[in-house]
Amino acid sequence: MTALHVTVWDETGGDGVPAVFVHNIFTWGSDETYGFAAQRSLADRYRLLLVDRRGYGHSPGTDRSDFDTDADDLVELLARQDGGAHLVGHGNGGLAAMLAAGRRPDLVRSLALIQPSAFSAAAGHPVVEGLLHRVRSGAGVPESVTPEQYLRASTEGIGMDMPEPTPQRLGAVTTSMRERPVWEATVPLEPLRAAPWPTLVICGTWQGAPEPYRAHVGEPLMACAEAVADAVGARLHRVAGYYPHTQQPAAVNAALRELWGQATLS
Repeated sequence: MTALHVTVWDETGGDGVPAVFVHNIFTWGSDETYGFAAQRSLADRYRLLLVDRRGYGHSPGTDRSDFDTDADDLVELLARQDGGAHLVGHGNGGLAAMLAAGRRPDLVRSLALIQPSAFSAAAGHPVVEGLLHRVRSGAGVPESVTPEQYLRASTEGIGMDMPEPTPQRLGAVTTSMRERPVWEATVPLEPLRAAPWPTLVICGTWQGAPEPYRAHVGEPLMACAEAVADAVGARLHRVAGYYPHTQQPAAVNAALRELWGQATLS
């Protein structure tokens, strides 16, 4: 296994049940802008393990980030936790979490998915098919495009504020530009439905999102969240906004505590 960087937050004195967090694109585990910094208060009762996927944050670089490799990395990390761990994934990290949980459900205490990029679960849905048609028919990112240009187009280009293009941010963007397309993944839904632990799917309402962002990204992600929740028998929890764990951390953290408590009792 590549020596992934894992940020550990633990205020329990080492007695907390572990919870592994897996981030989306453009970010890393402990990032305050897109990552899980707002979940740090959960460390009062749990041992939080915030993974930097390959090529992100402080983890070693990679020629191409790959959801299957991410899943293998997660399985190895979960296997090192006594009794397994709660697993939380956002976006592309949610896809990797689903793959890992499907491969080794015995290592998972609960699964929380924040707007997972699990497009195969919503195959045939009009807005998902529209997204896939747009990305598949596109010409790809020209080699002349710099990471800063790509970040600007991906944020300011759809009406959002662009985060400061620090070296660490641009490194994450560089990896994101080379990630294996998530629509190539086939999500293992049946093992997740059959698993003995509880699953929670968290999705924003996308109210207040810039219209291009809502139409081109939000609606497909909402369709995926609904499809995943239905397919695996999970509870679907909606919160205001479009970036649940950073915009509504109190609501998301409360939902995670409830899920983890439910897993302990089951």
